[in-house]
Amino acid sequence: MRVLFHKQLERLINRCADGQASAQKQLYDTYSSKMFGVCLRYMKNREDAEDVLQDGFVKVFRKISTFNNTGSFEGWMRTIFVNTALRQIEKNKRSENEINLPNLPEISAPLTALHQLTYKELIALVEELPTGYRLVFNLYVIEGYSHKEIADKLKISEGTSKSQLARAKNYLKHQVIDLYGLDWDKEGLIVG
Repeated sequence: MRVLFHKQLERLINRCADGQASAQKQLYDTYSSKMFGVCLRYMKNREDAEDVLQDGFVKVFRKISTFNNTGSFEGWMRTIFVNTALRQIEKNKRSENEINLPNLPEISAPLTALHQLTYKELIALVEELPTGYRLVFNLYVIEGYSHKEIADKLKISEGTSKSQLARAKNYLKHQVIDLYGLDWDKEGLIVG
C-alpha cells in the first residue's frame, strides 16, 4: 500500500470526485488491501468479502464529493465499508437461520496461550463466530463502537449487544484452549 501525503490525497480525492478513472484506480490500489481486511472481518468467506469490497468502492466513488477533508479519509472509507458489510449481512440473514453458540462454562483463558496466538489465528477464530456475535465483536473490539452505537446500527438492545460480546469472548477463550490442547477444572480454571 502506497502512503499518500495530505495534499496528494486531497488532489486524488478531487480527481475521483470529477470521475477520473485513473484517479479511482489509484485510490483503489492504495486502499483496497486495507479495506479488504475490514471486509474479511465481517463476512464469512473471501467471495462475500470481495463482493463487499467492490460494493464499498462503488459507494466511496459515488459519495467521495461529500468528504470535506476534515478528519481521516481512511476512517471515512472504513465507515462506508463497515456499513456495506452490515447491509450485506442483513440481506443474507433473511435467507439463513442464525446458529446459536452452545452454553459454555465461563473460564479464564491463560495469558500464555493468548500471547502465542497470531493475528491470522485470531481472525480465523473470529470468523467461526455466528454472524450476530461476530458483528458485535468486530464493532466493539476492532472498530471501537460503544454498545449504544452497536445497538443503533444493528437494531438490537444495548443488553443484547453486551450479552453477545460476552458470549463471543467466552467462545473465543474456549477455542484458544482447544487450539493449545489445554483443559480446565470444574471451577473454570485452566490446568495442565
